[in-house]
Amino acid sequence: MDMQTGRPATLSPRGMVTSPHSLASAAGTDVLRAGGSAVDAAIATAAVLGVIYPHMTGMGGDAFWLIHDAKTGKVRYLNGGGRAAASADPAFFKNKGLSEVPFRGVWPATLTTPGAVSSWCEAHKAYGKLGLPRILASAIDFAHNGYPVTQRLAGWMQSCQSDCSAQPGWAALFAPDGKLPSTGETRRNPALARTLQAVAEQGQAGFYQGDTGKALAALSKEHGGFFTADDLMRQQAEWGEPLVGSYRDLTLYQTPAPTQGFTVLQMLKLIEPFELHKKDFYDPERIHLMVQAKQISYHDRDRWLGDPSFTDMPMAHLLNDAYLDQRRMLINREKALAWDQVPSYGSLRGDTVYIAVVDEQGQAVSLIHSLYGAFGSGVVSLDSGVVLQNRGAYFSLQDGHPNVLAPGKIPMHTLISSIGFRQNKLWSVMGCMGADGQPQIQLQAYSAMIDHGLDIQQAVEAPRWLSGRFALGEARDTLHVESRLGSPNLDALAAKGHVLNRWGAWNELAGHAHGITLEGPQQTRFGGSDPRSDGAAIGY
Repeated sequence: MDMQTGRPATLSPRGMVTSPHSLASAAGTDVLRAGGSAVDAAIATAAVLGVIYPHMTGMGGDAFWLIHDAKTGKVRYLNGGGRAAASADPAFFKNKGLSEVPFRGVWPATLTTPGAVSSWCEAHKAYGKLGLPRILASAIDFAHNGYPVTQRLAGWMQSCQSDCSAQPGWAALFAPDGKLPSTGETRRNPALARTLQAVAEQGQAGFYQGDTGKALAALSKEHGGFFTADDLMRQQAEWGEPLVGSYRDLTLYQTPAPTQGFTVLQMLKLIEPFELHKKDFYDPERIHLMVQAKQISYHDRDRWLGDPSFTDMPMAHLLNDAYLDQRRMLINREKALAWDQVPSYGSLRGDTVYIAVVDEQGQAVSLIHSLYGAFGSGVVSLDSGVVLQNRGAYFSLQDGHPNVLAPGKIPMHTLISSIGFRQNKLWSVMGCMGADGQPQIQLQAYSAMIDHGLDIQQAVEAPRWLSGRFALGEARDTLHVESRLGSPNLDALAAKGHVLNRWGAWNELAGHAHGITLEGPQQTRFGGSDPRSDGAAIGY
């Protein structure tokens, strides 16, 4: 299919990094040029993003990895999810008359320990080539000497100021004297530079113990939070097995529970018999079918998904062909599937970064890294410069629910990443931010490439839709669609019963998707970066 996009895919013969900020991608590429591995470059990119994209990610958040080991050809999964504190208890919230964990503030922040840094160190231990001081050098420099504020970051600071200024430390770091930065203005975080330096010198202990660990534990104690120094010391990333499924000639790996990666595999299988490759790319029936597949899959997610260490999740059954054949019968080709027939309770709120790296040897990293909401909990540890996540707000307080809050438990995660193979060769490293939108965006991008021949840049730039609600006042089956799909197609979706929110031509709420594909006999790296972000795909 011929689609004219705003920029071409980036092509390179050896290594490549793509992320939502060009300076972060450049830092990762510098590490590759210096002889670093894909894992080294991913850590460098993530660390820089934690400094210069603090509304989306940081050392106070979580991370989940898929790593393609070029020597063995296997895909490995690394769980960097933070755990609920030993003192976490649903009764605490119920006794305060709350039916859910608050979205902002110390309570959601300090229910779960930050898991990302432990995952950095565990991945580096297995696949690192350069030392952490070299890998973290760019992030330390930006934190110490300053970074330019992008228009997007300035906008997010402005939109979150009223919400976050009441939280400890946020205003002092991001709006000193009540003044927000303008686009291009330099901002520094010297305390975060010291924290990064401690990790560079001491590894995991430099974050979870020492001055940083003490500062985080003290902040929690001072403001009535949950996690303690002991909770921080217990945080440890864990290796596991990824999920794997297929769609046409694609073999696709996804992150397993407690992430929602299985939903992508379900949705692809649900739509496969409808032969989307025989339809026009802009055919509204494509979207109609994919939206219904999403509703069916998210029902399973909300019913079953939780930390597999705490709950029995019937993953084999949920991915079984016979089960999906049965579920596919719910799809109505003429009318939108009634939401109360297949209920779901998620939200599209959430801010995250995705990083894809492929090095010269063919090692690949698919890394998703997040604070959850914009600026996470809004809580900043000024002594360490760390912005704390609010992933604990995703816990349920409902007795018996697989995602109910419990001590030491990882909450259900919207974070997912993917690695794909075609003809038994590494082909794709792709992911996106966007909370509940992440599986939907992956579904659209993979269908665009597999079914319609779009390249990775065209796939991430294509008109995008998201099904679900961004706010409590919206219907749970609201279908948000970028207007570039065209008015006749939007009207056709409305005629099928979809509740439409007609976005403009481009909307950042549609998520940031990035990816790398390897094409042709030379395995040329094709990089895509979402224009809805400040990102770039950079190769060498």
